[in-house]
Amino acid sequence: MTDIAANIRHILSTLPQEVTLVAVSKFHPAEAIMEAYDAGQRVFGESRAAELATKAASLPDDIQWHFIGHLQTNKVRQVLPHVSLIHSVDSERLLRAIDAEAAKLGITAKVLLQVHVAAEETKYGFMPDELLLCAKQVIPTLPNVEVAGVMGMATNTDCAARVEQDFAAIHACAKELQNIIPNAKIISMGMSHDYPIAVANGATMVRIGTDIFGAREY
Repeated sequence: MTDIAANIRHILSTLPQEVTLVAVSKFHPAEAIMEAYDAGQRVFGESRAAELATKAASLPDDIQWHFIGHLQTNKVRQVLPHVSLIHSVDSERLLRAIDAEAAKLGITAKVLLQVHVAAEETKYGFMPDELLLCAKQVIPTLPNVEVAGVMGMATNTDCAARVEQDFAAIHACAKELQNIIPNAKIISMGMSHDYPIAVANGATMVRIGTDIFGAREY
């Protein structure tokens, strides 16, 4: 049986105080989330709109829900009322959909721009130069969107040097973004298998599932 509370305590002991732990609870039941909650965890990451809406309706109100999966424009309406941060904004089209929906709700949506640096073509995100151009030209036209930083993933490889290279590239992009949007200070990178390298390269937020909850239940 997975000792979720002990896992959280262990991970927090390895993180600098200024790094936020996002407990990736996608595919895990409410009972597992409550174990983490009772251990003091308040920030949870979900990647499916319907699952997020169901959990948000039944779990404590002081949980901060982050959306971390690929978000389709037609799911924005379902996600936006529940989340404090969307990590995975990967296109101008999605930004415009979020801005329009946030305007209807009378809120400002807090988002991270997803940057693509990994070797795999299957990963989503802006190329670094596209991201910076978007920050300069598109973001100023979207009054209901607040860009809070960047999110990125390293190449899925056993080569530590490549992983480090990818995280360094994400960090460099984040710093360039801050020259355009000074308050965009969040750097969300690092998961169970690579978060120590991410933290060493400037991550301010890590997304950890397996090391907290054990293997996912599909």
